[in-house]
Amino acid sequence: MFNRFLSLFNKKTKADLNNEQLVKYLIVGLGNIGPDYHNTRHNIGFMVVDKLAEKKDAVFTPARYGDKTEFKYKGRLFILVKPSTYMNLSGKAINYWLEKEKIPYENLLVIVDDLALPLGVLRMKTKGGDGGHNGLNSIISILGSNAFSRLRFGIGNEFHKGAQVGYVLGKWTSKEMDLINPRIEVACDAVLSFGTIGPERTMNVFNSK
Repeated sequence: MFNRFLSLFNKKTKADLNNEQLVKYLIVGLGNIGPDYHNTRHNIGFMVVDKLAEKKDAVFTPARYGDKTEFKYKGRLFILVKPSTYMNLSGKAINYWLEKEKIPYENLLVIVDDLALPLGVLRMKTKGGDGGHNGLNSIISILGSNAFSRLRFGIGNEFHKGAQVGYVLGKWTSKEMDLINPRIEVACDAVLSFGTIGPERTMNVFNSK
């Protein structure tokens, strides 16, 4: 029995060591947890990492400050996280996982909704301000830096004056989803590109799509 346990322990240790040798990337989709926020515009970050996990047969499981999964791709380890801290405290979850996995800021990619971009338009940036986004504000504040990449996913701004909160927290319409679903696929490709050819080349390829 002891030898069997030791064998299982050694196998786990070897797998862990193998993962430690891989270059790691932390991919965080921003959103709010709970059924009330499911399929809302503000949760497009969750939707992108959910689709990417599905494509890679990776399953999210509960972890510290959020749901987490990972997969290997072209010699890299992609760690996906959906924070459970709610949008306004996203930085708390990101800071924890960066430190735990010993991932440098340049290997962090945050996927975030953006009112300033037309519906479905994707823009990757390697640094910048929060643009009035509470999630980015939390990350910049807690990390003490804005030098991390973000993939901005346009959700449009088709709302009347004073109705911004309701629009952002509102559900996607079926017509919008017809446009959004293929753009989520493109966003998944952009994430993989970020981890394999780097943000600058990825921006050249995907910011024009």
